[in-house]
Amino acid sequence: MNGENITSNQPCYSGFEFGLIVTGETETEHLPSLFKNLTKTGICTFKIIRRIGQLSPRTSLKKHTLSIIGTNKKDLTQNQQKIGCVARSYLLENSCRYVLLVDDLEKDRVSKAPQVFQVYREALDLILLEQKKRASVHFLVNMIEAYYFADSHAINIALGLVTPLQDYPEDVEKIPHPKNEFKKLYPGFDEKEDGGKILKLLRVEHILSRPDTCAYLRTLFYWCYKVLQKYPYPEILELFQAEQYHFHDGILSEVTQQQLDNMAENPTA
Repeated sequence: MNGENITSNQPCYSGFEFGLIVTGETETEHLPSLFKNLTKTGICTFKIIRRIGQLSPRTSLKKHTLSIIGTNKKDLTQNQQKIGCVARSYLLENSCRYVLLVDDLEKDRVSKAPQVFQVYREALDLILLEQKKRASVHFLVNMIEAYYFADSHAINIALGLVTPLQDYPEDVEKIPHPKNEFKKLYPGFDEKEDGGKILKLLRVEHILSRPDTCAYLRTLFYWCYKVLQKYPYPEILELFQAEQYHFHDGILSEVTQQQLDNMAENPTA
């Protein structure tokens, strides 16, 4: 079966399904909670479909000769092929499905962001072929814990802090080691258990209310929003209140925003 048969042009009246491929433990257990404002529209769901190990630019140099569905022009690493095949299998089952590959972009990898992005995109593109627009790659910078600092209200409630924290005054995506900083403030912090509590309360609309911060997170949500704009009854999106997220006047990631061009905002486009 080739890429042409993966999808159809039928309207997604029942909504959209987003399959998440992630690299972190906290994300594996709790990342769908980050998208709760999108799911409240009633036209989409998010679920983890696979946890993978992080790939780096040097991984793409260690190539193996593999038989790749749909192409014999290029080869991929074994790990890259796994990513592409997971995405392809998920998309094959439903034409209203989309894939989000989400990785942490820690401080020592920020300078290599374009190369890391390309490694993941290659894993998807060479197997998904014509359906590669239904999958996107995004980064949490420097990791999921960075965004906690942008919503102190969620932290204070989730952890019951006696001395309340205040929102970080600058761009949280510029914090070098957010997890370490968090553990200094709260030594007993358990990144999975406590992180899950915070994520359930985290207000992404508050985090992205400052248009000059969080370019990577805004790009991730903008891509998802563009998918939802394909819904046959777009008025339902009024529930999302997109203006709070500053998609059109806020900063976007120079690395991942290229994927936005593949998504038509007009459902009939």
